[in-house]
Amino acid sequence: MINRLKGYKIILASQSARRRELIKGLDIPFETAENYGFDESYPPDMPDDEVAAFLAEKKSDAFPRKLNDNEILITADTMVKCRNELLGKPANRRDAVGMLEKLSGHRHEVITGVCIASLRRKKIFSVSSQVFFAELTSEDIEYYVENYLPLDKAGAYGIQEWIGYIGIERIEGSYYNIMGLPVARLWRELKDFTDLKY
Repeated sequence: MINRLKGYKIILASQSARRRELIKGLDIPFETAENYGFDESYPPDMPDDEVAAFLAEKKSDAFPRKLNDNEILITADTMVKCRNELLGKPANRRDAVGMLEKLSGHRHEVITGVCIASLRRKKIFSVSSQVFFAELTSEDIEYYVENYLPLDKAGAYGIQEWIGYIGIERIEGSYYNIMGLPVARLWRELKDFTDLKY
């Protein structure tokens, strides 16, 4: 599998340091695309569990050039669902505090959608994990928001950071999915994707 993937140029279209770290851990060569904008809106009546995959495909479709024959583009988007509300990235510090207050003491769902695309086809999937937060004090939340970078994270937190250490009681599902990329599923999908001639 690794040797076969070396015949492709894999492009990760993400500015997320976590996603770069995770895909690097698969020991496959890749490069990171330069940042480009895309419309992050989605239909208001879309089921919550479909939004992350929809946005991942939308980001893939917005890639600013045509892919070459040997290129594979990977895009992803992560959403947090808590008490029937979808939480993306916070707009500002106040928004981050509000999100963490909503997550405190509750179970929430982290859904990451992924799109794998080549010149001729694409595969879209999503993975869900459950996270159980302990009660967070106002001091806990303020400390995290002041000392870390919640504004670039869905749900305003990173599981691998301080707040994950002190606040997360347990999880169900993929830890790496909560970080932003379900790498075990991605590995299997890349294998199937490159097994087919396209």
